[in-house]
Amino acid sequence: MEKSIKSRILSEIESIKTDLVELSHKIHSHPEVAFEEHQAAKWQIELLKRHGFQVESPICGMDTAYRAVFAGRNKGPRVAIIAEYDALKGAGHACGHNVIAANAVGAAIGLSKFMDQVDGEIVVFGAPAEESGGGKIIMVDQGLFKDIDFSMMVHPSTKNIIGRGGLACVTFAIEFLGKAAHSARPEKGINALTSLISFFNNIDILRQTWQQKQDPKINGIITAGGLADNIVPEYAAASFTVRAKTRSYLLTMIEDLKRIAELSAAVTGAKVNVKLELIFAERYPNLTMGESFKANMAILGETMNYPEPGESVGSSDIGNVSIETPSIHEYLWIAPEDVVGHSSAFKEAAVSKRADEVVIKAAQGLAMTAWDILTDAKLREKIYDEFKAQVKRA
Repeated sequence: MEKSIKSRILSEIESIKTDLVELSHKIHSHPEVAFEEHQAAKWQIELLKRHGFQVESPICGMDTAYRAVFAGRNKGPRVAIIAEYDALKGAGHACGHNVIAANAVGAAIGLSKFMDQVDGEIVVFGAPAEESGGGKIIMVDQGLFKDIDFSMMVHPSTKNIIGRGGLACVTFAIEFLGKAAHSARPEKGINALTSLISFFNNIDILRQTWQQKQDPKINGIITAGGLADNIVPEYAAASFTVRAKTRSYLLTMIEDLKRIAELSAAVTGAKVNVKLELIFAERYPNLTMGESFKANMAILGETMNYPEPGESVGSSDIGNVSIETPSIHEYLWIAPEDVVGHSSAFKEAAVSKRADEVVIKAAQGLAMTAWDILTDAKLREKIYDEFKAQVKRA
């Protein structure tokens, strides 16, 4: 029975291949950045509605977010498949989120054709602003994942990977307010840029005190540093990406940065303002779910691997979801390993023949994994045993 259903799920997704690839390519050719993904959301919603999904949009105060639901025969486990579709500012879909949106929609549609044979619900969350803004954080904070039992998604990459974690992350913006003066009379002014440069220097001192085991990382750019070289700058600003192994240690780093911001302002007598964006939590991949996905991808001829020890990882708002509910965020390759993410080469790869293949295979793998979860109570119990241990650590 199960084998027959999985085979039929594969066929259903294959039957809408043209629609899914078209969706991926349309999103790619019309890049929209954080919270502006109006067309991308519209195209996904239209396809989901055509296949009988009940769609609510906007949600959580985000015009480009949506929730699409397809119910089974009775109440039961609720499995969420997450779509991302924002582009990078100035770089288009150089992260391949067009592939994510299409595979998420495809997985849900393929699975929906068999929901009359199982208890539970399939939910698609259209999550905007992953690159900046943290759409999924807003969803978590507003309770959208409270009644979700399992969450999953697949991201394009240069390797086939399951079980990859992620660092906690936040954008830390700072501005110093001084007083302008003629450069011939600097004593009449308050040099905001001097305070900003002091802040950068103090960060280098902090690096020596931050615990290396927490993998602290910080990188910043000056976004404003003055208007002319013969005017003492009255305004200077910078933006930093701050990362750590855990959200709790990231909060320690933030307090340290606030402290040296005040000290750097005091050097010149400037005033200082700090602005934090939403905090991206560290990621806790559910390995039990990952193994199920791995087994299903083997059916499709794809070998999934675990990350190399010590491999560098980034950050994503799926981390916040992974603390709320058992989650996987797996990877399928669309480009060779020497291609760097967020590059023009990766952008081209996101509409390649391999990327189109990954749209379908990822959809099929997700759908089969969701079917395993919906139909296997022992698997669900094992997933939750692991999750409860993870949340305790988090």
